[in-house]
Amino acid sequence: MKYFTVAASFAMSTLLFTPAQADDMVSYTTGLDYGDVTFGLESAITDRGFVVDHISHVGEMLERTRADVGSDVVLFQQADVYSFCSATLSRQVMEADPMNITFCPYDIFVAQRPGEESVTVGFRSFPEGAMQVIQTLLDEIVQEAIEE
Repeated sequence: MKYFTVAASFAMSTLLFTPAQADDMVSYTTGLDYGDVTFGLESAITDRGFVVDHISHVGEMLERTRADVGSDVVLFQQADVYSFCSATLSRQVMEADPMNITFCPYDIFVAQRPGEESVTVGFRSFPEGAMQVIQTLLDEIVQEAIEE
């Protein structure tokens, strides 16, 4: 059991400290205020008839648990992940390959680092094929959210 705990702990630390590669995500940086970006993102999602299923307050969680995990590093000034789905597009991509379920719901993050005025918005990139319709959708939503 101790081996599993050590191995699992090592695996998790490797995942946490492996930087995302450009091929793994699409992101944009904007000089807009964080609140304006999140408002724009929610509007861009709901204006298409989608419902934001969940907002994960990742920045708040990391800050709240920082001391508990023995860290003094403040990662984000603010960071949230917006989750939503599209019944029509999800059906389309899952009819092409039922294992595309792994990508649902669709997530877009908004993050601001401490001491920085810029805000980063992005999402994971998707594999070639049927999932490109989702990648295009998320890109359109993000672009609309950060229009100035």
